[in-house]
Amino acid sequence: MYDKLTKKDIEKMEQEVEHRKLVVRKEALEDVKEARAHGDLSENFEYKAAKKFKNENESRIRYLERMIKTAQIVEDESGEDEVGLNDLVTVHFEDDGMEEEYKIVTTVRSDALNQMISIDSPMGKALLKHRVGERVLVKVNDKVSYYVTIRGIRKNDDESEEINKF
Repeated sequence: MYDKLTKKDIEKMEQEVEHRKLVVRKEALEDVKEARAHGDLSENFEYKAAKKFKNENESRIRYLERMIKTAQIVEDESGEDEVGLNDLVTVHFEDDGMEEEYKIVTTVRSDALNQMISIDSPMGKALLKHRVGERVLVKVNDKVSYYVTIRGIRKNDDESEEINKF
C-alpha cells in the first residue's frame, strides 16, 4: 500500500524519526538499564514497562521509515476556485438536507471523527477539482451512491495536524 503524502508530511516524519533515534531511543535504553539493575526481572514491573516503551519506539521508527520509503508524493494541483488538498469544503447532502464541512487531507491525516477526509475516500475523490455550486455524485460502491452540492470552499495551506500514529 502506498500512502499519498505531501513533501511536508515526509519532512515531519523524517524529523520524528530523527528525534526518536537520537533522543527517545537513548532515554529508553537508559530506562531499561536502570530497571534491570533493580534485580529480579521476572517480577520487575519497571523493567517490563521500560522494555515495552523501547519496543514501541522502535516499532514507530520502522513504521515511519516504511511509510517514507513507500510514499507517493502528491501536490495540490487544484485551481483557486476548485476543491483541493487541505481545503475546507462545505457540502449539502441532498438526501437529508444537512450541511457538513470537511477538510480534504492526505491519507495519513484522515480523521473522520474530526471531519478530515482523505483524498482517497469516496467523498474526497468525488469533491476534488469541483467548484462551488456543482452537484457531485459520491460513489461509495457499485450499489451505493448519493449526491452532494458544494456550497463553499475555503483555501487553506495549513498542514499542522499531527500524523496519525497507526
